[in-house]
Amino acid sequence: MTMPEKDTNEDTNKEDTRTGDTHTGRALVGLAAGSASARLRAALAVGTAPDPRYVGTLVERCAIEPDFPVREMLTWALTRHPAALTVRELLRELRSERAQARSQALHTLSKIGDRRAWPAITRALLTDADDEVARAAWRAAVVLVPEGERAELAEVLATQFGRGVHETRLSLSRALIALGEVIMPALRAAMTGSDPGAREHAIATERLLRDPDTGFESAIEEAKRVVALGPTGPKG
Repeated sequence: MTMPEKDTNEDTNKEDTRTGDTHTGRALVGLAAGSASARLRAALAVGTAPDPRYVGTLVERCAIEPDFPVREMLTWALTRHPAALTVRELLRELRSERAQARSQALHTLSKIGDRRAWPAITRALLTDADDEVARAAWRAAVVLVPEGERAELAEVLATQFGRGVHETRLSLSRALIALGEVIMPALRAAMTGSDPGAREHAIATERLLRDPDTGFESAIEEAKRVVALGPTGPKG
């Protein structure tokens, strides 16, 4: 009796599936390794060979990963996956009680650049009490904001003038400047406000908008002198 021939294609497909499962399993385990370099290599491997099964774990790892270069690699790996999968998962993270989960999700959304995420960039995120979350929200907002809502975004961002340390203030100025001339009404209001710190920051931002080659430090020092001399309005 003649025996049926073995389906070599089927066997090959099963072997490929098993190999893929093994690769996926190793990569997912590597993302939680004790060594930062091992986690970095795992994130690189995941981004090099994207697989929908990685997305949830990548997002979860972003929320707890302590090493900055690894977080950047996790974000890169997520950008290598379809936005239809990643954006949905990242939007959930914006409601997390963990500040790092919110900030890293915002950072990743800014890198993906899918404007369907814009409605999730709320005023609460733009004014988040955690500086890193707020900074990430500012960066994401200027990437995702529709043209017709740029002026309204500028008004919200202007409420944050004078906030935080040097890096935070620089981030806010950069975000506003990225919006362009549409920021001028909000800028003028802040430049004549009652809070000296906010006025200084607004004046420095206006200087940077007019002259991008001006360093932030020198712009702030000039703004301090202007505020010290008394009430001011917009130049020109």
